[in-house]
Amino acid sequence: QILSPVQQNLRWNCEWKTADKICSFNRHYAEYAGYWESTSFLDEVDREGETTYYDSVSGKPLFIAPRGRSFEDFVKESKSHGWPSFRDEEVVWENVRCLKDGEAISLAGTHLGHNLPDKKGNRYCINLVSVAGRPM
Repeated sequence: QILSPVQQNLRWNCEWKTADKICSFNRHYAEYAGYWESTSFLDEVDREGETTYYDSVSGKPLFIAPRGRSFEDFVKESKSHGWPSFRDEEVVWENVRCLKDGEAISLAGTHLGHNLPDKKGNRYCINLVSVAGRPM
C-alpha cells in the first residue's frame, strides 16, 4: 500500500492528476494508449544513451532503457503497443515486482502496468505517468 503521494513535478509534462489516479490505489486502470506520445517525452529523452525511469511516488529507479536494443527499436515497439515497453534486461529488479496476474508494481506499491509477453519474451507495458518521477 502506498503511504506517500505522487511527486508534484513529474518529468515530461506528465499530468499529476492522471498519475495519482493510475499510480495509487489502482490495480487495473491505465493511461490511454498513446498517452506517452502526447507528453514531451520524445522531445526530451536521451536518444543516444540510456534513460533511467523513476517511480513517480518513491523516486527509486525502476527501468533503464534502452538496453540490448536501439532507441529506435524501443520507440517502435512502444508505439506498436501503445505504452512504453520494457524488456527483462531493462528492469531494475531490486525495485520492481511482477505479480502472478502479470501486474508490474514497484516495491513502494506503485501500479506500473502489466507484463504482456510476446515472441521475444517478457514485455512490460508501463504507464509513463508511473515512471516519470524524479530521483529522491
